[in-house]
Amino acid sequence: MIACENAGHSILDQIPEVGNLVVGGVAPREKVDYELSRYACYLIVQNGDPRKEVIALGQTYFAIQTYRQELADHFNQLDEDRRRLVVCGDIKQ
Repeated sequence: MIACENAGHSILDQIPEVGNLVVGGVAPREKVDYELSRYACYLIVQNGDPRKEVIALGQTYFAIQTYRQELADHFNQLDEDRRRLVVCGDIKQ
């Protein structure tokens, strides 16, 4: 939560509290739950314990997405002729 605040994001916007109705027992009751934004998930995964499978998978997912975005940004910086050469090379492979 500190990283979220220090980056200028509102915690309530990124991790809003939501209520879920739990049916069971004597009477239904409301349970406090949280709905995470993509940004909140990223912060949790990047600061989590990589020995846990779900954290390791999340870190891998965000690493791959970051790499894909870097490739797309690099491709978009090329002029039209170089883009055609890249696409042509991809088709040959």
